[in-house]
Amino acid sequence: MNYIMIFQLLGGLGLFVYGMKLMGDGLEKAAGDKLKKILEVLTTNRFMAVLVGTGVTSIIQSSSATTVMVIGFVNAGLMSITQAAGVIMGANIGTTMTAQLIAFKLDDIAPLILAIGAVMYMFSSKKRVRDIGSIVLGFGILFVGMHTMSTSMKPLSAMPEFQNLILTIGTHPIMGVLVGLAMTATVQSSSATIGILMALAANGTMPLGVALPILFGDNIGTCATALLASIGTNKNAKRAALIHLTFNTIGTVIFMLMLPIVLRVIPMLGGDIQRQIANAHTLFNITNVVIQIWFIKYLVLFVTKIIPGSDAEDAEKLQLLYLDKRLLETPSIAVGQVVKEVIRMANLANKNLIICVESFIKADEKLIKKVSEGEEVINYLEREITGYLVALSNLSLSEHQSEVIASLYHTVNDIERIGDHAENMTELTDYIISNRIKFSDTAIEEIKGMAELTRFSVEQSIKALELNSMEAANDVIINEQKIDDMEKSLRDEHIDRLNKYICDPASGTIFLDALINLERIGDHATNIAEAVINTK
Repeated sequence: MNYIMIFQLLGGLGLFVYGMKLMGDGLEKAAGDKLKKILEVLTTNRFMAVLVGTGVTSIIQSSSATTVMVIGFVNAGLMSITQAAGVIMGANIGTTMTAQLIAFKLDDIAPLILAIGAVMYMFSSKKRVRDIGSIVLGFGILFVGMHTMSTSMKPLSAMPEFQNLILTIGTHPIMGVLVGLAMTATVQSSSATIGILMALAANGTMPLGVALPILFGDNIGTCATALLASIGTNKNAKRAALIHLTFNTIGTVIFMLMLPIVLRVIPMLGGDIQRQIANAHTLFNITNVVIQIWFIKYLVLFVTKIIPGSDAEDAEKLQLLYLDKRLLETPSIAVGQVVKEVIRMANLANKNLIICVESFIKADEKLIKKVSEGEEVINYLEREITGYLVALSNLSLSEHQSEVIASLYHTVNDIERIGDHAENMTELTDYIISNRIKFSDTAIEEIKGMAELTRFSVEQSIKALELNSMEAANDVIINEQKIDDMEKSLRDEHIDRLNKYICDPASGTIFLDALINLERIGDHATNIAEAVINTK
């Protein structure tokens, strides 16, 4: 009998979670891609951020999904940590919608709702009607799952072990918090565990005094999803996840301290035990937001103390700063983020160019290592960005977006080649140091002049890419001819010096190789500029 009860409970829970997801996905599709854009754009102040978080979560029926989405935006640099805090607070209010819906007890008409949803979803040729059918179908499945859970748990009231557990939690409310935390962290959905609570309460086996501590613990447990999602992200994204945990933990502490008052207030709001649990869930989250919205600044300071440092420190580390797979769901945003990551890669390549020239001129061995470290990051970014571009190109893109993606494939390759030529220069430096080769002052000045022209081209190509500037792109095209002319002129002059025995033959070969590498870097900068012009 116990096994049958467990199977029914798991089956009912599965239907409940699936129905909730189906309903949320349908609502999200019906709303279109604008949801994620709203999250990015309409969060300029904390009050608007709370409203947006509430609205979006009410639609997609999952505070965890909203929080994970926010972490993706923060990780990609699209949203500040302060904006994220407001959205996360709003998400906690929005998620209470599920409990309020459950409290309407539509079990009896759930089969009819299922039938209507199935007809709309299966037999309509219109996408919008199918999306609405998905919402209705999910709504029906949710209540069927709820009814199944409630029915499966009726025998619990007669079980001495369960009665003892309820008695223990009633005597030790902290245990209830821990139970709620563990349950939600395990199933990764506070709505699912609250659904179980309400199913138990419907059978008279879960008094309000026992249900509320578990309910408060649920709010802490739901942070597990966000914390897991923040693994491998930048510092600000980790801070956003920690704000979610901190916010709900503070709220739980406040409400546990006020538990006797809450137990008197909730019944005064009316309704049966299920409605009281739903109302407690809503009251918990709204009150927490009302209290803590004024302290967002201090929440941000707190999580910054816990996770110190700046994301700027990560600019040269072996990781992506702007790309996040969660953003692939919104191609228009993802394309912009790829450009940011490519620009970061280009700036690293330009920095390597500057260091390699300095290393060559000064014959500095320490600088060789810096270029090698930078090249490792550049190669990593080339692989990761290319992989992201492949994933992005398989999505539904506009014609212009497709052109940009195709152009970026080539741009990433050109930047990687700039890094390769900078590394080639350090190999020449290593040879200079090992063989004690000396250059004349004239040769050094010529290398400096050539390097200056090359650097101008690289920096202007980055500017053209970042600002979509035709002026900067044209500057690179014009400068390319100057580089070619200088390379030819310096080559002829150096060969003339070699013929007159003014320069050592060994240094002559190194000098000419350096010119070739600098000229090739100029070529790749020109390719980047031309790509910008072609996608205008």
